[in-house]
Amino acid sequence: MALSLPSLLCENAAKFGPDRPALREKEFGIWQSVTWQKYLQNVKFLALGLVALGYRKGDKLAILGDNRPEWVYSELAIQCLGGASVGIFPDSHIDQVKYIINHSDAVFLVAEDQEQVDKFLELKDSCPGVRKVIVDDTKGMRHYDDPLIIPLKTVQDLGRDLDRHEPQLFQQYIDELTGDTVAIIAYTSGTTGLPKGAMLTHNNMIKMAANYDVIDPAYPTDNHVSFLPLPWVGEQMTAVSWNLYKGFTVNFPEKPETVAENIREIGPQILFAPPRFWEKICSDIQVKIQDAVWIKRFFYRFCMPLGYKIAQRRLENKSLGLFWKSVEFVCYFLIFRSLKNYFGLAHLRNVYTGGAALGPDIFNLFQALGVNIKQIYGQTETSGISVAHRNGDIKLHTVGRPIPEMEIKISDSGEILTRGPTVFAGYYKDEEATRKTMAGGWLNSGDQGILDEDGHLVMIDRMKDVIKLNDGTKFSPQLIENKLKFSIFVAEAVVVGKDRPFVAAMINIDMPNVGKWAENRKITYTTYTDLSQKDEVYDLIAKELAEANASLPKAARVKKFVMLHKELDADDDEMTRTRKVRRSFVEQRYSQLIEALYGDRERLDVSSDVKYRDGKEFRMQTRVQIKSVPEK
Repeated sequence: MALSLPSLLCENAAKFGPDRPALREKEFGIWQSVTWQKYLQNVKFLALGLVALGYRKGDKLAILGDNRPEWVYSELAIQCLGGASVGIFPDSHIDQVKYIINHSDAVFLVAEDQEQVDKFLELKDSCPGVRKVIVDDTKGMRHYDDPLIIPLKTVQDLGRDLDRHEPQLFQQYIDELTGDTVAIIAYTSGTTGLPKGAMLTHNNMIKMAANYDVIDPAYPTDNHVSFLPLPWVGEQMTAVSWNLYKGFTVNFPEKPETVAENIREIGPQILFAPPRFWEKICSDIQVKIQDAVWIKRFFYRFCMPLGYKIAQRRLENKSLGLFWKSVEFVCYFLIFRSLKNYFGLAHLRNVYTGGAALGPDIFNLFQALGVNIKQIYGQTETSGISVAHRNGDIKLHTVGRPIPEMEIKISDSGEILTRGPTVFAGYYKDEEATRKTMAGGWLNSGDQGILDEDGHLVMIDRMKDVIKLNDGTKFSPQLIENKLKFSIFVAEAVVVGKDRPFVAAMINIDMPNVGKWAENRKITYTTYTDLSQKDEVYDLIAKELAEANASLPKAARVKKFVMLHKELDADDDEMTRTRKVRRSFVEQRYSQLIEALYGDRERLDVSSDVKYRDGKEFRMQTRVQIKSVPEK
């Protein structure tokens, strides 16, 4: 039997027996456990149910819904049969759902609930290839009579019947799998156009988990909280590949709104999240301290500088000695312990950030708190991770060194090139894009970077995003944006300046924090748009930008800014579903604003189309201000 994701599931069911939990889900306020044996049974009967429904070799199964045990049952079920799973972000609007279903040639769709089924029924005439819609939660669907729809439990019952008549069939399918069988088609974030379907094999996914585990091992007793969308390769590598490879427990939150609470309850050892998650915690920490009683504010201001010094000594691999160990204990007892417990970070051991660069200010803050956060670098086409920090070898300005069996080099143009066993099998139905990406036998990442003297990779930015001012000065907008987002009042920033005389920025305020600030000062407001255009809020953000400018090179300092009248939104195609700004699209959509930033106008009337998930649109009109950032 070749090594595959389903074969790992079978091994774990045999090894861990009927007691050790593989998955947990919080439902109706109670954590419900699924053992490894029960995990295998659910997958087995669902897989055989798909056979009973007419599965043909190579069929694709799309999954639309939030992270739940049924999500991974469905994924593993189609993989057991030699087919591939296709994840769709649960908040995708109708056009995106239609594109992925049709492009992937999915014949089965697993939909979480009535909301997702309704989304599909609205476009089913445009997706003629779908033969069955399998529904996990049928609540509210008693009167649905579409012949395409079938409950997931009914499919599993069909599988049980088939297993009774052909008890060897399931094992026969698994025995036919090879490491080169495509396991998932993971769609890229689509920052530069339509998403492409990256074909990742069983070997790709297992090699990624095995090689990363060499440098930062996980253990069967560990817990991971799966709250990032499973269509994203970052969550696939943790909640599926690594989980199957090492046998730790994956915990699914009750709902997206309870993620923070559920992380506190579980106290995971493993946590992987993009920079936006850590930026939000950083913002929450600062707000929590501002609202705390005076003695806690005093302890925080006293301990944080000491925490930074202790973190720096650790990063430089210097011995703490008795003095600094005592200081660390006192700081932990006074404030760090309660902060880490409050955010569920107390037991973290394997803690990572990836998907984009994390600002050094935020990185330093977590290191000071004693959270050993590490950067990783990779992309969908490398099954998630190709480069990572090691314990005892962390540099703030780098993303680490290649994991075992991965090679990294820099092209003459400065592009990061990758080669190794985790590199994908190609783009589905796009040979031209595959040839271009794999030119020269290396994965051409599209990212610009350098290798330092210790072999650490410094990831600068997307090559297309590096900006050159009209005087020839080059800078990375991502670096500046990370500095700006360290402010608790800035949720998102888009820096512009290509072929311009100076750097400017478009800002999204952090609505909860700015709203609280306004309420404390008795500043009335109604909507996000109203609050963002208040003179007092402009003054507040101008001071925050001036503070950030002080730590930036002179040429990279923000000279003028505008507050966007709406939040950047994936539903409006301004961001990807993993919260990356689609820079070229945003610059095109707000071109009028960008021109105003480099003109003499102080105010501008703007309008923009806002799209909802059901496809409906409306036009927003308002007046925005153009402001200069004061010199500090």
